[in-house]
Amino acid sequence: MHLYSYDPAPNPQRLVYFLKLKKIELPTTQIDLGTLEQLQPSYRAINPSCTVPCLILESGQRLTEVIAICQYLENEFPEHPLMGTTSMDKALVLEWDHRIYMAIYSAIADMLRNGNPNFVGRALPGPLAIEQLPDLVERGRLRLHNAWELIDEALANREFLVGDSVTLADIDLYVALNFAGWVREKIPESAAHLTQFRTRMAELLS
Repeated sequence: MHLYSYDPAPNPQRLVYFLKLKKIELPTTQIDLGTLEQLQPSYRAINPSCTVPCLILESGQRLTEVIAICQYLENEFPEHPLMGTTSMDKALVLEWDHRIYMAIYSAIADMLRNGNPNFVGRALPGPLAIEQLPDLVERGRLRLHNAWELIDEALANREFLVGDSVTLADIDLYVALNFAGWVREKIPESAAHLTQFRTRMAELLS
């Protein structure tokens, strides 16, 4: 297997922490998103979607979505499970993952890609030239603030989102909390449970 990544970016960072907790090491090539290396013909030949991460399997099969890569690696390396152990926990990890991605990552991405001049003509990841829609910045901010409240409430009586140990859902939430800094947003002071969660996860992942 060979992984193509850009570790500072949020989606690859989700996988970085997953690999760390699973104690998996993969040969990795960094694709510099800052210089738009993902759009160069050499990388397009590897992943026409022009996104990272991208995991190339021994068979030549390509996996380009974090959730798919994590599920594959969880099956191949079952030690230190991070996708849930019971049927219900596995379902809840996927449910939380989808909720976090739609409510937080998508909201922040709308703010970042539609309000930052560095993303002019690239309002969505991938090879297509898509213009920015400035109205989505404020909509993203409203969605994000609502998500903080809902997830803070969910963490009121638990250390982790699912079960009694860390899962991919917790990793994704932790990365999302840091990703918010890219658009100068942070956990509101009223969200004490989220703040405590972030501290726990930082210690766990250090």
